[in-house]
Amino acid sequence: MGVTADFSAEVLRLDPEREIARICLRIRELMLTRVKRRGLVVGLSGGIDSSVTAALAVRALGRERVLGLEMPERHSAQESLQLSGMVAASLGMDTVREEISGILESVGFYQRYDDAVRMLFPEYGAGWKSKIAISDVVAGAELTSFYLVVESPDAAVTRMRLPFKPYLEIVAATNFKQRIRKMLEYYHADRLHFAVAGTPNRLEYDQGFFVKLGDGAADIKPIAHLYKSQVYQLAESLGIPEQIRNRKPTTDTYSLAQGQDEFYFSLPYDQMDLCLLAKNRAVPAELVAPLLGLKPEQVQMVFRDIDAKRATTRYLHLPPLLVEEIDWGNGAGRKDMKNGGTPT
Repeated sequence: MGVTADFSAEVLRLDPEREIARICLRIRELMLTRVKRRGLVVGLSGGIDSSVTAALAVRALGRERVLGLEMPERHSAQESLQLSGMVAASLGMDTVREEISGILESVGFYQRYDDAVRMLFPEYGAGWKSKIAISDVVAGAELTSFYLVVESPDAAVTRMRLPFKPYLEIVAATNFKQRIRKMLEYYHADRLHFAVAGTPNRLEYDQGFFVKLGDGAADIKPIAHLYKSQVYQLAESLGIPEQIRNRKPTTDTYSLAQGQDEFYFSLPYDQMDLCLLAKNRAVPAELVAPLLGLKPEQVQMVFRDIDAKRATTRYLHLPPLLVEEIDWGNGAGRKDMKNGGTPT
């Protein structure tokens, strides 16, 4: 599709059953010919992406060849654990629960995180909650700004612009969560002779909304080609429980509740999907704006933010870089190892 006057949300509409069959066939092919493992481990968060990934894995391989891994910690929302258990039960798959608070404590995560927050709020401590939020791109900000939001034990909420140093400290600390979870996914994959399934959708994959060697690491990513709106379409056909399909996408990373659009994306996922698709297909902002109830200049700001995130997160997609290419000689099956492997 090129630049057309009939660009609309319908361009994201797909035939769910046909797409499910196509993905499942590809999963089986990859597992048999490339991955060569008995089954898949899927980290369950109670969100739509991990639920759909688990359902696709079960449909493709059978429930006995899929393990769901629940990995809560003290900042996790109780709702997340309830929903992950719900989807596992609906799929009839086995699960293992790994409480990771102790591991996080042992690497100093909670202390490091609290110390970073105290750079702005010295009084931050027991009973307090916090999160990171971004500026509203469509409101006219030329550059994305980050804010630290804290809630005191008496429920008073304060917001302060977040300087670069404490921002990096907070993000570096929270990345422990994703990397520890991935470490446990690979432990269970190794003991079962399984592989690990990643759960990013196209919006997250394109915009670098993942942690390198954390949730960005996987052996197969079944939904990375699907816009999030399309993931929801598959969810209904796959029978994902309604409570999960109706849940607002969250990061479930910080102690304060936080939506993905509040932390990373310029707009809610359905609007971001359209903007990303329009950007990919060179559809002018003037055609996209009326669909979103925005002005063309606001859509242009979202387009610029898409470009900026692609540029700043490019390194997340890079494989380990070599000073010199390794000559594998005539060894079969080594072409995909050129330049150090494939991006995670």
